Amino acid sequence: MDLSNLKPADGSVHGKGKRLGRGQGSGKGGTATRGHKGAKSRSGYSKKLGFEGGQMPLQRRVPKFGFTNINRKEYQGINLDTLQKLVDDKKVKGTISLEDLVTLRLAHKNDLVKILGRGELKATLKISAHKFTATAKQAIEAAGGEAITL
Repeated sequence: MDLSNLKPADGSVHGKGKRLGRGQGSGKGGTATRGHKGAKSRSGYSKKLGFEGGQMPLQRRVPKFGFTNINRKEYQGINLDTLQKLVDDKKVKGTISLEDLVTLRLAHKNDLVKILGRGELKATLKISAHKFTATAKQAIEAAGGEAITL
């Protein structure tokens, strides 16, 4: 095999398709299969997302409802059983800081972190986070650890 006898795999290359707008003699000239007039016949046409041919789109027919609080704070929740698993896998030792949670990909750099109380914690840990649930704080202190609110 050399460069002179290379060819694409069977079935990988399809025909070029119709050559539109190349004169009347081609049979595909004139309107070039676009029909007469209207938005779709013009160059640069692209329909907007959700466009329904001029009918009122679903997105605008359905009423808005609810309320979005602009002061809402979103916390990234991390449960005690997740922390215990990290200790079991020897990924963390005595202290867990925000930087550790970011490097372990449990939170992003700018996230607010809240420790939640699911599961049980056997290890003695000194945990730093923005918030703790009451059950989580109780469990951490019962295991001999410390919950530090940032």
